[in-house]
Amino acid sequence: MEIWINPACSKCRSALTLLDAEGADYTVRRYLEDVPSEDEIRAVLDRLGLEPWDITRTQEAEAKELGLKEWPRDDAARGRWIAALAGHPRLIQRPIITAEDGTAVVARTDEAVRDALSR
Repeated sequence: MEIWINPACSKCRSALTLLDAEGADYTVRRYLEDVPSEDEIRAVLDRLGLEPWDITRTQEAEAKELGLKEWPRDDAARGRWIAALAGHPRLIQRPIITAEDGTAVVARTDEAVRDALSR
């Protein structure tokens, strides 16, 4: 199990606290320092069953600068969204946990963290 975190994020810290309390075996990836490649983002999206716009933090200043809210959300634009996430990792929703069963969850709630643990 791997968890993508930003240490400054309270949701990430809460997820780590819960993982520790449950005795989970996991690896931390500080994705702002160890930036995921476009291929890694595609793989996580497949595991999540989501599209890149579903895990994009559109309220971030960088998103506003890029005009992401106006970008199309379709197959033709998917690569552009993934490139934006790889180029601007702050835009990636967090925390993301990759579960042992090959799936992943955006673990912003205790319930989502527990869901990842149960997989």
